[in-house]
Amino acid sequence: MLQIPVSLLTLVAGITVTLFSIWVGQHHSLLPVQASEQAPLVDNFFNIMVAIATALFLVVEGTIIIFLVKFRHRRGDDADGVPIEGSFALEVFWTAIPTIIVICLGIYSVDVYTQMGGIKPRNSEQIAGNLNKSSTAIAATLNDEGGDSLQAKTLKSPIIGITGENSKKPDLVVDVTGMQFAWIFNYPESGITSGELHVPVGTKVKLNIAATDVIHSFWVPQFRLKQDAIPGIPTTLGFTATKTGTYPIVCTELCGGYHGSMRSQVVVHSPESFENWLLANATNTDKVTDTIALSPEEILTPYARKLGVNANTLAAIHQQDYSN
Repeated sequence: MLQIPVSLLTLVAGITVTLFSIWVGQHHSLLPVQASEQAPLVDNFFNIMVAIATALFLVVEGTIIIFLVKFRHRRGDDADGVPIEGSFALEVFWTAIPTIIVICLGIYSVDVYTQMGGIKPRNSEQIAGNLNKSSTAIAATLNDEGGDSLQAKTLKSPIIGITGENSKKPDLVVDVTGMQFAWIFNYPESGITSGELHVPVGTKVKLNIAATDVIHSFWVPQFRLKQDAIPGIPTTLGFTATKTGTYPIVCTELCGGYHGSMRSQVVVHSPESFENWLLANATNTDKVTDTIALSPEEILTPYARKLGVNANTLAAIHQQDYSN
């Protein structure tokens, strides 16, 4: 009986695993819809990682299954196994391949981050000066009781974060403040303050991000963008929305007991709809009490009702938390 060479079987298996892994990397549905110019860059990188992970999974699990079947204990065979001391060449191989993969992914990730505007040439002395002042800035921020002065000081010269795919001046600037447990969005040009982020589609937007108390993290999954909000250290985030719709804004940094409720949304308008929103809200700039951070009782009241907890009990629990 003609026996197929092991080398040929290995070649066919390698080609099959490679083609299947590439297909999985391009046809999975693990990510939400793309809604920004930066999203395809991140998705391409993610697709490559999925393809590599699929190939590694198939090779490792396939080898385990083959070995379980081929070298299983057979009835009546009580002899000792063949003594194997190891293979230096094999150990070098399975060490070198993952090392090369990790290095290549690291280089590619830096390239993606650079294309997104995350790495820009900056004056090293300026960066060093900001780092030296960071501890003082944090202390000043935590002790500052004036919200407006805080925003002005914190957002004076953002140097950390993604600025966008190109260096042209942004068409819209929004000051974003994270606090326990809400996001506040201020539009300096129009004076509008909102609890939601509203932007026009196809417009280069720059967010100047700050925090008043603890570290928060601003994340829009559909934009594939995330940026920390750090007390005393200004950060920035630039993007261009490509699809109209409403998308969630999530805080992904554990920031306190009600961290899970720190959510908002970004509304991507058509240019005409955004102008209408500006006109409708420009006359209500003094009525911002409904967009300021809600107290824990106000945040939890709708959920408390569903659980059968009355308002007095909720207030007592909250008062006990602060007294401790």
